[in-house]
Parts: sequence; structure tokens; C-alpha cells
Amino acid sequence: MEAEYEVSVSIDSPWERLLDADALAALARRVLAEEAVAPPAEVSVVVTDDETVRDLNRRHLGLDEPTDVLSFSLRSSEGFVAPPDGVNHLGEVIVAGSTAERQAAEAGHSLAEEASHLVVHGLLHLLGYDHLSGEDERRMRAREEALLGRRAH
Repeated sequence: MEAEYEVSVSIDSPWERLLDADALAALARRVLAEEAVAPPAEVSVVVTDDETVRDLNRRHLGLDEPTDVLSFSLRSSEGFVAPPDGVNHLGEVIVAGSTAERQAAEAGHSLAEEASHLVVHGLLHLLGYDHLSGEDERRMRAREEALLGRRAH
């Protein structure tokens, strides 16, 4: 079923040397499969600079502040018209590269591990998870940890 998930990954310099686009795409496909997303489906993952992410956050969400990951949904249930090609266009996950590097250093793990966590977090947002309430946050965190193969804290 994974072959029916189209995942494009774009990694800006300097992170293109530090992150494996194929590994992030494989992770995204596995998340979509484990979350039982009906194929065919597609999603884009972008790793870019913090300034771009801050600008997107300001322009689209009205928050003039940096963040580590943004998710922009294209799901038809959110007011978009279903495309005629029958593909479930989920949207984009945009990771702030420098923020991911800082968070990885603070947590004592690799940039690849941090980027993986942020991609999973962003994908879960695209799939309807949120962390607005304490219960929602616990549910989302537990699902992230399960998808990353770690135990929830």
C-alpha cells in the first residue's frame, strides 16, 4: 500500500547534507499507512530556514513568531474541493531547519531524530490531531511516540 502514497521531500541547504530525504519520505509513507489514510494520497515535506517558517506563520496563521513545524492542510473536508484525479492531497509539512537543530542539541539527539519527530507531528496535524486541550495533547503525543517507535513519557 505504501506505493500508493506520493511523498515529496524538499530539503534546503544546509540541511540537505544533514538529512536523508528518502528516509523522511519513507517515514511519512509509513505514518500514512499506519494511520489508515485511504490511497492514493500525497503530501509534501519541506525543510527550510527559520525566517521562511516565521513568515509563513505570520502570513497564514497571524502569529509573528518562530515555530518548529507548520502544517497546511489541503483536505477536502476543510473547505477545499476534492480534485478530479481522485488523489487525496493532504497538504504540506514545513520544518524549520535551524530550530530543529537547536531542539535536537537541547534534547541530546540527532537532527535526523528531531526532523523525524517534527515530520510525524506535522503529519498528525494534517490528519486531524491537535494539542489544544490536555487530553488532545496526551493523545497526540502518545501517537507520535508510537509512530516513532518510542514509549510515551
